[in-house]
Amino acid sequence: MRVYQYPSMTKTLGNFKLEIEGGEFTDSEIIVLLGQNGTGKTTFIRMLAGLLKSDTDDQVPELHVSYKPQKISPKFPSTVRMLLLKKIKSMFMHPQFQTDVVKPLNIDKLLDQNVQTLSGGELQRVAIILCLGQAADIYLIDEPSAYLDSEQRIIAAKVIKRFIFHAKKTAFIVEHDFIMATYLADRVIVYDGQPSKHALANAPQSLLTGMNKFLKSLEITFRRDPTNFRPRINKADSLKDKEQKLSGNYFFMENN
Repeated sequence: MRVYQYPSMTKTLGNFKLEIEGGEFTDSEIIVLLGQNGTGKTTFIRMLAGLLKSDTDDQVPELHVSYKPQKISPKFPSTVRMLLLKKIKSMFMHPQFQTDVVKPLNIDKLLDQNVQTLSGGELQRVAIILCLGQAADIYLIDEPSAYLDSEQRIIAAKVIKRFIFHAKKTAFIVEHDFIMATYLADRVIVYDGQPSKHALANAPQSLLTGMNKFLKSLEITFRRDPTNFRPRINKADSLKDKEQKLSGNYFFMENN
């Protein structure tokens, strides 16, 4: 098993300052970044990608990364098929990648469409395939669920999880969809602080302790439905909500 480390760092962008607590991660692991909007999740991903430098002397070690940005701007002047063949030909032609990634994301119907005519959700699915199709040790995926409907989100989460596990890689994912975040995460990085002013990205921690910390800051409780195991947010001040807050279990995860 490979272990990677990154140092404690800071980054100031205008009036906003982000502090990052040093941490480590291994292969076959997905780390989800949890924080309110404006706490610097994308900034941290961009630092891991080598696109932004730390203000301190300590920098992220050079990592072999594949990065899917939050905003996808389709400039490619031809079809989806031509884009995939140009960017990730050997993976796109690989039967295992087709089975694990391309087919579940259901882009067969899009292959002969022009990239610039795709909807947001169609573009998102193509962008996930492009990101996972690049050879890398670390996959940095910013908002994979944006523009996808609830069914597609579950499929995308399964595809990413299976790929990372099978390929023995690491992924750092920014995800606002709570259900998707809980499904994807092996561990989480929780952000503290004041949005757009000053934030701290804590070191990676377990899903249970991290989710508890994050939900407590939002004063939300969350449980898994006992019949279909889908996670759901408790209604504020409901009996369940009060019970969980009293016991300190903001994130209630029954053993599968």
